[in-house]
Amino acid sequence: MHILFLTDNFPPEVNAPASRTFEHCREWVKAGHQVTVVTCAPNFPKGKVFDGYRNKLWQTETVEGIRVVRVWSYITANEGFARRVLDYQSYMVSAIVASLFIRKVDLIIGTSPQFFTACAAYVVSRYKFRPYIFELRDLWPESIKAVGAMKNERAIAFLEWLELFLYRKSAKVVSVTRSFKDILIRRGIDGSKIEVITNGVDISQFKPRPKDAELTEKLGMKGKFVAGYIGTHGLAHGLETLLEAAERLRGQDFVFLFLGDGARKEALKQMAAEKKLDNVVFIDSVPKADVPRYWSLLDVSVIHLKKTDLFTTVIPSKLFESMGMGLPVLHGVEGESADIVREEGAGIPFEPENAEQLCAALVRLKSNPAELDEFRARCLAGAKNFDRTNLALRMMRILEDTVARR
Repeated sequence: MHILFLTDNFPPEVNAPASRTFEHCREWVKAGHQVTVVTCAPNFPKGKVFDGYRNKLWQTETVEGIRVVRVWSYITANEGFARRVLDYQSYMVSAIVASLFIRKVDLIIGTSPQFFTACAAYVVSRYKFRPYIFELRDLWPESIKAVGAMKNERAIAFLEWLELFLYRKSAKVVSVTRSFKDILIRRGIDGSKIEVITNGVDISQFKPRPKDAELTEKLGMKGKFVAGYIGTHGLAHGLETLLEAAERLRGQDFVFLFLGDGARKEALKQMAAEKKLDNVVFIDSVPKADVPRYWSLLDVSVIHLKKTDLFTTVIPSKLFESMGMGLPVLHGVEGESADIVREEGAGIPFEPENAEQLCAALVRLKSNPAELDEFRARCLAGAKNFDRTNLALRMMRILEDTVARR
């Protein structure tokens, strides 16, 4: 089977879509399938092309058996709604054109969060007469409404019509959460065509390790209780709550580590400087291979999204990486993901945007090493239920069945 996978994020980018796509495709290649990924020059989230790459019309490489075709796109930082839409649309057009030159394809996959990639997959499926699968990672445009990035009602209505059209025309929808499946069914999409493959963790890479002594010394964290947020610093994440917690806990041997980039990064750094928060450390994005070194510095992982109904349906992928590292989670996201934290005993859920509850959880775990150790053990046990290899093989069977039914 030759799988054509369209995605605008792929390693060496280190965000959740890039990791999921790479780790799934790697397992499909190991199982004997051919995989071609059409993506763009790596640039997320700063909008700067990574060293060793150029923003060219066409360039190819092979990554662990995966043929990667990189196409030109309009590149911008992960900020500014209009420019990001132009970025998405330029990739869509380039991906469609590039796919014309990729032969003997059996199946096309288009992955969100933004669905212009799924638009490209649909168009390619029409002219190649092959089925396409919509991998649903985010309810877009609902998510951009939730953070106030778009208010034009006519434009939103058109995008919602397009969204439903793409679901209906797909051979399958592969959702990353059960909540998304329930929402689509309520909106009239046939539930029999929707499969759920959650995010997961590569437990061969994300596993317990001693605190990195060099980084601990370099960042002044020796003897501190370290709470870390690792991921995108975006509009949706409400990281001001973590800064408020840092302000409340100043002088109590707590350190807050922020690793990553995004639309709110500079504003958060400015806010921390204005508050003179000497217990907050900001680190820019690092190569994927180095991320576990920074995870190792943490005593607990903090996951947070703004308090809105939409985010009760999402499962942040960093939850599974935290569990793989054996790091208890302070989970400021309500809904399905909080249920996983409770069911697996992976940490303590708290109300989103409630700095007081976050502080109480931090003090509780710092004061109770035995409870902290119990959470660590439960994290490691629970991570096995979300092993990326097993999840990739489950999705592979869906793809194989889709092609067989064609």
